[in-house]
Amino acid sequence: MAEARNNLSADTVLLKVGGMTCAACSGRVERGLAKLPGVEKAAVNLATGKAAVTYDRSQLSLNEIAQKIEALGYTVIRDKVELKITGMTCAACSGRVERSLNKLPGVVSAVVNLAVEKATVEYYPDVVSVQDIKAKIEATGFGALDLTDTAAVDKEQQTHEAESNKQRFRLFLAAGFSVPLLLGMILHMLGLMGGVTEFLMNPYFQFVMATPVQFIAGWQFYRGAYMVLKNGSANMDVLVVLGTSAAYFYSIANVLRGEPHLYFETSAILITLIILGKLLEANAKGKTSEAIKALMGLQAKTARVVRDGQEMDIPVEAVLVGDVVVVRPGEKIPVDGIIREGTSTVDESMLTGESLPVDKAVGDQVVGATINKLGTFKFEAVKVGKDTALAQIVRIVEAAQGSKAPIQRFADVVSGYFVPVVVGLSLVTFAVWFFILDPGNFARALVNFTAVLVIACPCALGLATPTSIMVGTGKGAESGILIKGAEHLEHAHKLTTIVLDKTGTITKGQPEVTDIVTLAGMAEAELVRLAISAEKNSEHPLAQAIVAHGQQQGIALSEPESFTAIPGHGIEVAIEGKRILVGTRKLMKENNIEYETAVATIEQLELQGKTVMLLAVDNQLSGLLAVADTVKESSAQAVAELQKMGIEVWMMTGDNTRTAQAIAQAVGITNVMAEVLPEHKAAKVEALKQEGKIVGMVGDGINDAPALAIADVGFAIGTGTDVAIEAADITLIRGELTGLVAAIRLSKATMRNIKQNLFWALVYNSLGIPVAAAGFLSPVLAGAAMAFSSVSVVTNALRLKRFDPYGELK
Repeated sequence: MAEARNNLSADTVLLKVGGMTCAACSGRVERGLAKLPGVEKAAVNLATGKAAVTYDRSQLSLNEIAQKIEALGYTVIRDKVELKITGMTCAACSGRVERSLNKLPGVVSAVVNLAVEKATVEYYPDVVSVQDIKAKIEATGFGALDLTDTAAVDKEQQTHEAESNKQRFRLFLAAGFSVPLLLGMILHMLGLMGGVTEFLMNPYFQFVMATPVQFIAGWQFYRGAYMVLKNGSANMDVLVVLGTSAAYFYSIANVLRGEPHLYFETSAILITLIILGKLLEANAKGKTSEAIKALMGLQAKTARVVRDGQEMDIPVEAVLVGDVVVVRPGEKIPVDGIIREGTSTVDESMLTGESLPVDKAVGDQVVGATINKLGTFKFEAVKVGKDTALAQIVRIVEAAQGSKAPIQRFADVVSGYFVPVVVGLSLVTFAVWFFILDPGNFARALVNFTAVLVIACPCALGLATPTSIMVGTGKGAESGILIKGAEHLEHAHKLTTIVLDKTGTITKGQPEVTDIVTLAGMAEAELVRLAISAEKNSEHPLAQAIVAHGQQQGIALSEPESFTAIPGHGIEVAIEGKRILVGTRKLMKENNIEYETAVATIEQLELQGKTVMLLAVDNQLSGLLAVADTVKESSAQAVAELQKMGIEVWMMTGDNTRTAQAIAQAVGITNVMAEVLPEHKAAKVEALKQEGKIVGMVGDGINDAPALAIADVGFAIGTGTDVAIEAADITLIRGELTGLVAAIRLSKATMRNIKQNLFWALVYNSLGIPVAAAGFLSPVLAGAAMAFSSVSVVTNALRLKRFDPYGELK
């Protein structure tokens, strides 16, 4: 099947096209494709939604065909699959798998992450199948496991445990046979000759001890080397096999010739140390993905739902949208929903990083996996299964951890050339020692040859970036900072300019009554009672703010006898026989109501960024109500922190200049773009980029979507909603600007960690190779250093787990 499919893709491909609604659409796609140079024939079937394209590969690529269809306004259906790759040992392995997959017809892109041993492959499902992709990986010499299959996730865990057990067994075996060889070497070096030493140094005893280590414990290296060499490449296994085999077989030759120079202990101890390093590395790597395991562990196992009037406990997977779910104090909320009955306080720290519990009442949203602290309440399930906020967060973190940061490309390029270069250097070392520095001394040349091979393994280089990215993105998820890809984590630390949307970002996004001014002897309580009674039937946001204020005060309402909305001006209402007007100065003027005595107060309030509504009772001005979208408590602190980092901060809003200046002044922003229409926000961000600035845009993820998309890094202020998550590169679930500061700090800390790893990995190899070539490093020490260099890189990355992105911002 796979073969047939690939034969078909040699000249003809089938692409699934989305968005076609009529024959005109299919005809348009067909004509558009036919015009492409290299396309011999294009047939588009509207019924099946597929385009069959026969083309010349030498003139045109599959991606260019897809881009043409998309340029015509349609979509080409692509699938994505995550595969667990087994058997990779170094960056050369992951690079080879990645290159081979990217060459496979039908694969759009493939990214292989050595640290998590995963390949993320985007592909055209009608051109290549998952089975084809797995077959390609296996043909390259590695194993592949489909992680989209639920059962496969468990299998992955089992595979990981089985691999650890195998390495542990190999380590015990290798160590058991190596210890007598090591003991003999030490006794000999100390000059403690005698029966025991002579027995341990016996050539045949050493041969018996070293052989199981070489071919049982070390068989994995021979197998790995064979597979990669068969595919015309090289990796760490090749270096290990070359180095240890040289020592082992040279020793056998000397045993047969009766020569005294044996290096059985070198090959055996070397293999033992490398296996120890692999085992330690596997255990440390397991800790880097703890964030995902912790997130998945937050999910409640059961839910108490009301069905047929009865409360019953059911598995959380069985909860349906619309179910009424009961949650008692101390219990986890099983799925996402809206409270329909009761109140409580909910601990949302596991999703937002916010340590303070949040009060919840009827109408409020609750998120699955958070913990109910106090009261019992009932809520209606709105999102279940893969649609819950927790499930989305897990998917995003997994995708980010599997992605590749731009800085990793550098490490990959270096790693790709490393092994062949090292083999060349080791041969040069051998030749220089054997022919020039110590002529005829084969043993010394061999030792130095082996040391160069072993010290130069690029394992640490390959692990340097992905391990830090994994820990960094996981740390972000724990802190309520959702990062969609490694590239965004890398770019965030470079930002020079931040553009903040006003409403919902700097401010709370919900107007509140801020000032009440009574006139003409009206009592404040009476003024508010009349105002909320008048506004209760209005849907205007300012009216809703007044009603909400009255409800908070517990003021009883009166039923209006009549209600008339006057668009753009206000309302006219009759209450208890009184004529009530609530609205603008223009409304008062048109009704000949004198308000000049209040103008100074009105202007003073407006200068503070507040909207003022005038209330008149029976043609007499009786009071003023000022409403404003208030600034979030942490906004000024966040702006100050950004400015401390040397970042230029802008505020962008559609409000008038006077209101915008008032809000900007309140939080310490001097750069203001006011009266900007939503459709012009992206152009403003682009203009800043044209000035050479690296711009981050922060918004609520809906109206600001174009600006978020065009910015170098888009940050969505959100609460884990679909729109917020989809709109931006990084979502700040906590909904505070301090999350922005924390995200940039996390980016800086992660990049610092990556650079430390790369620096030490490169320095280690750069210094180690000449030292080994100069004959100052024994192969055993080189092996130990190589093994522990990988462990040190992973351990350094794990330090990020202790980093607190918020610090003193809490």
